[in-house]
Amino acid sequence: MTIGRPDDNSRQNKNQRREAAREKAKQLREQQRRKDIRNRAILFSGLGVVVIAIVVCVVLIVASSAKPAGPGPLNMASDGIKISQGNVAETTAALADGQQPTPSATNAAGVIDIRVYIDYLCPYCGQFESTNLTQIGKWIDSGAATYEVHPLALLDRSSQGKRYSSRSANAAACVANYSPNNFYDFSALLFSNQPQESTAGLDDATLQDLAKQAGVGSADQINTCITNEEFKGWVSDSTTRATTEPLPGSTLAKVTGTPTVLVDGQQYQGSLTDANAFANFVLQVSGQTAATATPTPTPAP
Repeated sequence: MTIGRPDDNSRQNKNQRREAAREKAKQLREQQRRKDIRNRAILFSGLGVVVIAIVVCVVLIVASSAKPAGPGPLNMASDGIKISQGNVAETTAALADGQQPTPSATNAAGVIDIRVYIDYLCPYCGQFESTNLTQIGKWIDSGAATYEVHPLALLDRSSQGKRYSSRSANAAACVANYSPNNFYDFSALLFSNQPQESTAGLDDATLQDLAKQAGVGSADQINTCITNEEFKGWVSDSTTRATTEPLPGSTLAKVTGTPTVLVDGQQYQGSLTDANAFANFVLQVSGQTAATATPTPTPAP
């Protein structure tokens, strides 16, 4: 019997099978390649999420360590800052969210408590400050009085939409928080540079420059605090409290206008441009006279 060559159909089927095997192998390699690419993408994506999460955590930790302890500023637990001899501020913890303010401690016998509720855009506040701040400063220096300042925001509508009352009160809170012993000088500079009503008020850069002129420490933190309005919420809350709730240590049901000036809890309603009138009121309230022992507030010349 003669052994012949495979016919064309047999050869073709064999070639087709070989080609099909090659194609199958190619497909498997392509599938594996795509799988490898997908796995690498998932891996790198997962690593990216982890890295981002770590970065976010670090940023939050740093940010939280730089922020004050609460929604309110340090040293203003009464919603005001109390200045004593040497322009030294009395230190207090920051108000927590929703916490009610705590009235400042009663002064030692013979030390007058002068408390003012002011708006840095209020022209009448400016009159009171320019008239009386020199003699108030002397009383503070001699230990005859303390001076507690409550910044309010009542006149935002009068600064061309720039909310100067709120921004300046926030700036004051920033200084109270980060450099409290410079608050007295900063507050005085806000009044000596007081803008007129119905103007845009001072911009943030000018507020920051005034803080620098007051000699503040932590200038970078104060600048950021002013730019970011760090105590915006507290300014709003403290203003609402002052204008809707009784004023501690007095018979006043609320602040109805600025300046509201209290001397040992009694409201001064005399001239804002007569230093002697205010000094005599202080003497009357304290029950002292110019002839009594020092320290005693005395009228300005």
